[in-house]
Amino acid sequence: MADRGARALSLPEDRPAHPDPILALNRMGTFDWDLDTGLFHMDAQAHEVFDLLPEEYDGRPESLAVRVPPPEAARLDAVVARAIKDGSENYGAYFRIRRRDGTTRWTRTQGYIRRDDTGRPRRVVGIVRDATDELADSGARSLRAAQDEAFRQQAGVVQAVSAALAHARTVQDVIDVLKDTHGIRRLGAASMVMGLVEAGRIRLVAEAPIGSFIPAGQVNRIDEPYPMSEVVRTLQPRFIESPEEFAEGYPILWPHLTGLHITSAAYLPLIAQARPIGAMGLLYDDRRGFSAEERAVLVALGSSIAQSLQRAMLYEQEKDLAQGLQQAMLPRTIPSVRGADIAVRYRAATVGGTVGRDIGGDWYDLIPLPGGRVGAVIGDVQGHDTHAAAVMGQLRIVLRAYAAEGHTPATVMARASVFLHELDTDRFATCLYAEADLATGVVQAVRAGHIDPLIRDGDGNCRRAPVQGGLPLGLSAEFGRLEYPVTTLELDPGHTLLLCTDGLVERPGADLDDGMRGLARLVGEGPDDVRDLADRLIQLAEERGGDDDVALLLLRRRVPETPRAGGRLQQHVSPGDPEALAQARHMVRAAVRAWGARDRADEIELAADELITNALLHTEGSAIVTLRALGGGDHRLRVEVEDSSSALPRRRDAGEDGVCGRGLLLVDRLADGWGVEARGGGKAVWCEFRMPGHT
Repeated sequence: MADRGARALSLPEDRPAHPDPILALNRMGTFDWDLDTGLFHMDAQAHEVFDLLPEEYDGRPESLAVRVPPPEAARLDAVVARAIKDGSENYGAYFRIRRRDGTTRWTRTQGYIRRDDTGRPRRVVGIVRDATDELADSGARSLRAAQDEAFRQQAGVVQAVSAALAHARTVQDVIDVLKDTHGIRRLGAASMVMGLVEAGRIRLVAEAPIGSFIPAGQVNRIDEPYPMSEVVRTLQPRFIESPEEFAEGYPILWPHLTGLHITSAAYLPLIAQARPIGAMGLLYDDRRGFSAEERAVLVALGSSIAQSLQRAMLYEQEKDLAQGLQQAMLPRTIPSVRGADIAVRYRAATVGGTVGRDIGGDWYDLIPLPGGRVGAVIGDVQGHDTHAAAVMGQLRIVLRAYAAEGHTPATVMARASVFLHELDTDRFATCLYAEADLATGVVQAVRAGHIDPLIRDGDGNCRRAPVQGGLPLGLSAEFGRLEYPVTTLELDPGHTLLLCTDGLVERPGADLDDGMRGLARLVGEGPDDVRDLADRLIQLAEERGGDDDVALLLLRRRVPETPRAGGRLQQHVSPGDPEALAQARHMVRAAVRAWGARDRADEIELAADELITNALLHTEGSAIVTLRALGGGDHRLRVEVEDSSSALPRRRDAGEDGVCGRGLLLVDRLADGWGVEARGGGKAVWCEFRMPGHT
């Protein structure tokens, strides 16, 4: 090249000489890089340095990739970018080019960065020259230093790809890293294929870029004459250094590659724990041959990819087992409920890529109850592991059983707490149980250390519904505090009850109340349909991520139901508990309005209050208040107050002070009928009222 340049130019007699022949005689080319347009102009001598004909170059820096290997280009780009960022006026670097005959030459470039008055870089002007002889003349020590630098740069390729693979959790994540355009560029290849070993066959799972798949079948046997099969059989890499070698070694495959202009290829076995788990092929269209350093780098790269794949496979196996257990513990189906729209969702946690940790103890359940009632449950067992999921499954089943037996919400929660305490586990659980009568809209809720529910009205306004709480399940039995007060809520037609676990609310370092207000705002702004709203909330949880799973249950009351046989509400009232007495009155008042007996609401509430008060005053135990809507020929509403005393009540005249003795007299005057029924060791005093509009 030096001789050809010297013959092409000669020095004129006039002095001083023009710079062009001087640069040419010294085997230097010039360039002018316009940073605004991106055009990279080179003179004829620069074309000589890069071994390019003028018609082979279109003025774009990217077009030099045909001569500058990607790792060298990446290193050179970093030098220029650092100089521009640091405010430097110039830079210099050695890099290698691969000529059209496949030989490698060292090249030296120096650039001067020109900036405008504001300091913004606008142009880079400089020189390029062949530096192979220069480096050779500097002695074996300098050449070795350059080779060491090249090897360090090649090793950087492995480090860069390995760093990207460190974040890959699944097999698809590994594939995506390698398929990424930057990943292929780091590897210096034109295309890449990957296959995994499955039952004695290799299944192709990746191609990059799209459309570069070698058409040799999606699944190949290990004994077939393909390079990927060969490296899996021998556990040795296969480097193919020329098209001729490819055609001779793999005559069946080569005809399919002619359109890809492949000049060389490297096939690597992916080995983990001394067994092949797959193979990868890197195909090049701009190089022939591989140096010892390049082969070492590619082998190391294959080892890194194999380790990432094995880690991803183990993770997916653990994840499948964990998710299978989680799904087995959650309800398979949610029953349809007359008069309500229901939506449930569950999202697993993502805990920093730790295998087996994206499972938790959150659960939801919906329990059909007699009389058109329904029990809604949300809960969270402590921990994020398979043990938490197993405890959750047992707790969900027993809580469902207690509710189906007809126990009051407070009793259901207390018995569930005792069960968890006796389960001989170190886990506790939070829970919220809400028993709703969709005919009246009355909801009786109990809370065991869980967050409050939310209620959204028909206009989109959403508020937190405070529910009195007790200790978490398991702890209440341990400390002997099994009291779970019942809070009565009202769910009007069109209103939605939302129960969720704290994974939907809590943020690291944020206040829980702020989280609840934020959730209420999101619910209020969300769609009306409960399924769409549930999808939206889970989507937000996915976008936010987090190390806690999320369970969600939405119940929307559609329309009020007419009184029917079996419609039933029940409330437990303990002696000396004014809150329970007030809640019983609230339940009666809400049910009477919902069942269409608003005109007689005061009479019914007063009669019920007298029966409850008598039971508490004249017996030593608690009372159970039951309200029923009776169908049939005459629509009636029945109030029952059950106690544990067998002594029958009797009507008495009022005492001298005019305070006592009026209870049953009032009931007799107000109700359309009343009576007493024996109930085991106790009794139930009842009274009935005809509904307005029925005779």
